Amino acid sequence: MGRSRRRRRPATHNDLSVFKDALIILAAAGVVIPLFQRLRVSAALGFMLVGAVVGPFGLGRLNASAPWLGAVTFGDPASIAPVAELGVALLLFMIGLELSFERLLVMRRLVFALGTLEVAAATGVLGLLGWFAGLPGPAAAVVGLTGAMSSTALVVGVLSAEKRLASPLGRLCFAVLLFQDLAIVPVLLAMGLHAGSDAELWLAAVKALAAVGGIVLFGRLALRRLFRTVARTGSPELFLAACLMVVVGSAVATASGGLSMALGALIGGLLLAGTEYRRQVQVTIEPFKGLFLGVFLISVGLGFDPLLLVAHPWLTLGWVVVLVGVKFLVLAPAARAFGLPWPQAIQAGLLLGPGGEFSFVVLAVAVGEGLLPQRLATALLMTTMLSMAAIPSLSWLGRRIAPRLQPRAAVDPALLPPHEAEPPARVLLAGFGRVGQTVAALLEAHAIPYVAIDRDPDRVARLRQSGRPVYWGDITTPALLRELGLAHARALVVTLDDRPSVDALVAAALAERRDLRIVARARDAAHAAHLYRIGATDAVPETVEASLQLAESVLVDIGVPMGPVIVSIHEERAKEQAAIKAAAPHADIRPRGRRLADLRKLRDARAGPDPTAAG
Repeated sequence: MGRSRRRRRPATHNDLSVFKDALIILAAAGVVIPLFQRLRVSAALGFMLVGAVVGPFGLGRLNASAPWLGAVTFGDPASIAPVAELGVALLLFMIGLELSFERLLVMRRLVFALGTLEVAAATGVLGLLGWFAGLPGPAAAVVGLTGAMSSTALVVGVLSAEKRLASPLGRLCFAVLLFQDLAIVPVLLAMGLHAGSDAELWLAAVKALAAVGGIVLFGRLALRRLFRTVARTGSPELFLAACLMVVVGSAVATASGGLSMALGALIGGLLLAGTEYRRQVQVTIEPFKGLFLGVFLISVGLGFDPLLLVAHPWLTLGWVVVLVGVKFLVLAPAARAFGLPWPQAIQAGLLLGPGGEFSFVVLAVAVGEGLLPQRLATALLMTTMLSMAAIPSLSWLGRRIAPRLQPRAAVDPALLPPHEAEPPARVLLAGFGRVGQTVAALLEAHAIPYVAIDRDPDRVARLRQSGRPVYWGDITTPALLRELGLAHARALVVTLDDRPSVDALVAAALAERRDLRIVARARDAAHAAHLYRIGATDAVPETVEASLQLAESVLVDIGVPMGPVIVSIHEERAKEQAAIKAAAPHADIRPRGRRLADLRKLRDARAGPDPTAAG
């Protein structure tokens, strides 16, 4: 036989450089940031430090002499700009989920009155300083507008990590930041006025209104139906795709109308906040928000040039102090005038004093329109980045100062968290079918607040129309349990009829809280014993309860008084429960509920003459 001929494979060329940026970001999120957190360095500052080190002004400067460094540095910072902008959009989307249009309406005075005051005053003071420094009028105005902006991503991220976003301080800061995000649109339009006609300006305004109106109209008419259709499939992947579609779609819609992507994502979150899918959407999007926001912070650090700081240290740091100082002197008294006590007003001034991400947008447009020379724009960019890097430290400083100052006046009610439609849940109900609704009816009869989760989107939609506090989602995920308030709940009632789901939920809940009282529905005695074994407080087997109900009906129907029947049923249930727990070595075999002695007293008190006895 002849020699077999080896088939030659066609040559292929894989350009792995396209994965380099992703690997750097993932390494920062999975390796570097945990190390920073062990050193008690905030994640936000850590991401920016990573960007400064791997950026073109960090290790990137050494690429010519050490080409291997190109594998761990960003050659083109603009390559991650779209992903960075998506990170800010995801942050605003999550904020919208927490707000809703109703809550935003409550904050209107803070958003438009305080926000206008801050932007106008800070722009005026900083612009005058630029004019006194010799800048022409348009350039001085750009300097003022650049400095007036604050960082939505960093301030909200810091407050959220410190669990202060829902506090009066967090609400005031967010109101100012929201107005700044809205104000960026007319600012950019005004900067481009000299390059376009009035007709172009009106066309841009119409496009912006059409984009916002289209998002709101789609959200009101189709958003709930869209998520209900996706939920019916039971596919987590499709639900994730629907969530990302809303975020990206609303962001792209506003961007196409000349507005910021972040504003569109905020509107998308506001539209979903009032639906039964809000809780599951929050859990689904949260991991993406953290990672993509990290990309944004890395992109901020990429522009940091340490040589500029070394060449002009006092001038650069001096501008940072002036920027933060001027805005602090504007914001702290304004926050106090709007009802925030002095300790929190000082913290608000420190948090909102540094510059923000939209400053980069203003500077880029100003250079493109010839309103600002490139050299001055670079200096302002450095000042803004250094001030943003100081936000975590300024937050720490504010928290150290606040306890030394005692508030002397009541907080403005507009700054307090709005009245919730649902009281804090004392009981979590997993499953809202026939059994779950029966449990809920008894809880309502005793005025015990609860929150229910169910996997049937049609059932959830029907019950929410009647005002029941029920959401759609997969409660077996620990993240959703935490979102529902597991940390403060008195009990978890599991009424699911799917044994694997029941077991998974009990295990997940106990992993979060070992002291949680869990009452679970079991298929039979063997399943109940298993639930006791893994830590459930009580397990109610369907077969046992059905037989007890049959026995109760028979005894009552043949004329036995209700009192003895009730006691007998309780005694029999206690025996069954003890037998089931005996099969679970780690369970507490002491019967719950009333003691048998008390039950016997109740039987003796209620027992009447035996109708079957001879007279």
